[in-house]
Amino acid sequence: MRLLFLGDMVGKSGRTAVWERLPGLISDLRLDFVIVNGENAAGGFGITEDIYLETINAGADVVTTGNHVWDQKEAVVFADRHEQFLRPANYPSGTPGRGSGIYYARNGARILVANIMGRVFMHPELDDPFKSAEAILAACPLKEQADAIVFDFHAEATSEKQCFGHFVDGRASFVVGTHTHVPTADCQILNGGTGYMSDAGMCGDYDSSLGMDKEEPLNRFISKMPKGRFEAASGPATICGVGVDISDSSGLAEKIAPLRIGPRLEETIPPFWS
Repeated sequence: MRLLFLGDMVGKSGRTAVWERLPGLISDLRLDFVIVNGENAAGGFGITEDIYLETINAGADVVTTGNHVWDQKEAVVFADRHEQFLRPANYPSGTPGRGSGIYYARNGARILVANIMGRVFMHPELDDPFKSAEAILAACPLKEQADAIVFDFHAEATSEKQCFGHFVDGRASFVVGTHTHVPTADCQILNGGTGYMSDAGMCGDYDSSLGMDKEEPLNRFISKMPKGRFEAASGPATICGVGVDISDSSGLAEKIAPLRIGPRLEETIPPFWS
């Protein structure tokens, strides 16, 4: 089974690049399942229903989010309407939407996708992510109710991300970090067989500060005074993510590698997909 995860779409540049390239990637790379983090897709802050639907229409099977999930107020309304839209599962009980779900891949496999948010340096501070993951895994164990299990762990601290990976190692197919918008160089398969990467990076303009026009962030670091609002950078986007081949028999990762397509970073396609 072949899975692609794309990091946080940032602004119009990032989401447009994903919409334009994803259909071809699905066909050319023979992808069975695609997950896209969309929490920064609307001008860098949150996601609208139209953007969500366009991302699904482009070929995404699930859209995950994170701490910016409610920045666009309409998300509170549409979250309940769409099963393929996930907010962090460790929000308190009664929060709109869902934090995990079981979906069918193009090859017929059952994929459990869960969106979890870390707590170190994160706001708001949600329920314990480890307990939340344990409850999800207990309800739907790998190779019983699910043929593969994927966690989008939306967090700041790489230490928390790594510990989460070790916590579910051997019980999940793949753990990928989001939120920092910078792709890490630690794609690996953990000892128990779980694919892992601390951060997938972003789909956006890398001539920026984390996808935002660099002038205002730079001004605030220098002067400590705001001059205006943060605006999403509008230059050509680089698509960043990670590809995983998952064993049909064990549900664990067999191969993992980063994917980068665009003008700013060195382009790479997982070599085992060529």
